Amino acid sequence: MKVSARNAFKGSITAIHPGAVNAEVTLKTKGGDVLVAIVTEGSVKSLGLAVGKEVVALAKAPWVMLAAGDNKLKFSARNQLNGKVSTLVKGAVNSEVGITLPGGTEVFAVVTNEAVAELNLALGAAASAIIKSSHVILAVEA
Repeated sequence: MKVSARNAFKGSITAIHPGAVNAEVTLKTKGGDVLVAIVTEGSVKSLGLAVGKEVVALAKAPWVMLAAGDNKLKFSARNQLNGKVSTLVKGAVNSEVGITLPGGTEVFAVVTNEAVAELNLALGAAASAIIKSSHVILAVEA
């Protein structure tokens, strides 16, 4: 599968909490990282989602927010992935920042160069990738 989303997390569904319109789907990667996605009940049915099913969770890098340091803040965003800055590529306006999680997965964000400076992001620095569950798209093998 080739997609334009920079972040692709392969894992297995560990829980599905159905709702009237949307369902909350939790998955765990092989590295032990946990992600939550909010998808429609129609998507649960059409994708055949069930506990134990293998899925790929996708999140575009511009949808990923960053927090610096050992994050002690609480956010409404369900996915708060803590790690260390492992990639930092500066462009004319934006930078690509990669954060390696304890399970080995690297999460990428595209943020302004101003944000990188304000957050004092540097290689090896502690940082968190924050992704709203509604910004996580699930895919399955056809």
